[in-house]
Amino acid sequence: MSEAGCWAVIPAAGVGRRMGGDVPKQYLPLAGRRVMDYAIEAFLGHPAISGVCVALAPDDAWWEGTDYANHPQLVRAPGGRERADSVLNALRVLSREAAGDDWVLVHDAARPCVRRADIDRLMAAVSAADTGGLLGIPVHDTVKRAGRDQRVRETVEREGLWRAFTPQMFRLGQLMDALSRALEAGATVTDEASAIEWVGGRPLMVEGAADNLKVTRPGDLEIALFYLRQREQES
Repeated sequence: MSEAGCWAVIPAAGVGRRMGGDVPKQYLPLAGRRVMDYAIEAFLGHPAISGVCVALAPDDAWWEGTDYANHPQLVRAPGGRERADSVLNALRVLSREAAGDDWVLVHDAARPCVRRADIDRLMAAVSAADTGGLLGIPVHDTVKRAGRDQRVRETVEREGLWRAFTPQMFRLGQLMDALSRALEAGATVTDEASAIEWVGGRPLMVEGAADNLKVTRPGDLEIALFYLRQREQES
């Protein structure tokens, strides 16, 4: 990595409607811990990360029960209405200590299986290119576009298509500016890379492991547990 600092942001103010139930997906139990504990651990335990900022909903009732609620390298930010608002709030909190040219890795709270090797690969690639980037994997399946009636309208050419994962890594000042401008204009911002793209940037895609699963639906918990147990056996 370059001499610029490196920080992590974990937006965790979502409610996870597709999971159903009363507990947000990032707080669901997974092998005796919470889903989000694994995501936070990946960055708090990384020697290149100076600190982690977690964006939480104002009425969050579960945070104090997590493993890292009182960790000295972790700070909180107020969550916003959408993910982009939460990330922007976290960046503003970090900017009190971090410099504008420091790097920030934004990671989904509901991705418990991110590998240290993938984080290192992303950091090395982005730093070498001196441009922002994100983890992902190329699309290998046939992709269909359907209408509202769920009938296929067309088969989409998959060449050059990637599934976007996290973490996504950008300069703090660059990302804060892009998110601010995009939100002010009412642009659709589904991830950090889309904000950078909206202001004319071209983030670098860095291939990572396919098991960097985002817990979205009930069955995903069982898959995440399988991946984590498999990793324990490998180590």
